[in-house]
Amino acid sequence: MNLITPPPAVSSTADQPMVVNCIAYHRDGNRIGEISLDAISDVLAEPDTFVWVGLHEPDEPLLEKLQEEFGLHDLAIEDAHNAHQRTKLETYGDSLFLVVQTAQLIEGQLEFGETHIFLGPRYLVTIRHGASLSYAPARRNCEHTPELLAHGPSYGLYGVLDFIVDNLLPIVRDFREELQQLEQDIFAETFNRGTIRRLYNMQRDLMTLRLAVAPLQDIISQLVRLHPHLITDELRAYFRDVYDHVFRVNESIGAMREMLAAAISVNLSLVSFGQNEVMKKLAGWAAMLAAPTLLTSWYGMNFQHMPELSKPWAYPAMITVMVLVVGGIYAGLKRAKWF
Repeated sequence: MNLITPPPAVSSTADQPMVVNCIAYHRDGNRIGEISLDAISDVLAEPDTFVWVGLHEPDEPLLEKLQEEFGLHDLAIEDAHNAHQRTKLETYGDSLFLVVQTAQLIEGQLEFGETHIFLGPRYLVTIRHGASLSYAPARRNCEHTPELLAHGPSYGLYGVLDFIVDNLLPIVRDFREELQQLEQDIFAETFNRGTIRRLYNMQRDLMTLRLAVAPLQDIISQLVRLHPHLITDELRAYFRDVYDHVFRVNESIGAMREMLAAAISVNLSLVSFGQNEVMKKLAGWAAMLAAPTLLTSWYGMNFQHMPELSKPWAYPAMITVMVLVVGGIYAGLKRAKWF
């Protein structure tokens, strides 16, 4: 097998920290080696080669350099420079420009980022912004199967998208475990304001995650059905597998959002129920206190002629009547389950 020798302009990407990787591949899927950005056009001048470039938050001069080497569209470069784009897929001639939202759990907080991807017949460029893991593992997985990488940069695109979607699964699993823990707090005897706050924060994060994942289904669906000049029929099965994973993640997020809405409703209902129970008890005690208050106020008006006022048994009789009345009220409330 006769591989192309990298041009002499090869230099380490360590000199450019924004350039994570810039690697040339032979058309049979075997790696040629790391090259400099200046050597890209020289490599592409050779037949049966393609280039995979990985960048992290590049500046404008670096993007202009990529545009010069690959002939990228001005509007796509403008979008790649602005790191706040919606998830989308756009066609520019024989190339594609994709924007994919990424997510990471950093110290228990869900952080979002973006990956901008340029795909052409002989190049793949990934640009990471914000919270996103390196795609070096995806690259290594692709390099371990040169027979599939021989299909060109589109197999690298599959590896990157599969890596992004697979990293969403642990996030969804962590949300599911946290929701199970919160269910125990929801049915606790005492009300905890922190439980409602955690439920709301989780619902907000899941809504944001849903907005990032749902459009990805449409993008991968397009990659499965369209763009035959870039994605071969042999690779469509792999993109369908990514679509299935995205669909499963999206369904899980939707199910958890419904569970969260139900959990918040149940929590508020339990709080209202607890408050009603307290009010019932207070009303019951007030009713029991009202009866002796009425009797004592009646006999405390300092009138000379009151029923049985001069009788020696009047005071014990009134105390007995008050006890019987209060006892009767308590028994009635007890049967009504107010106590």
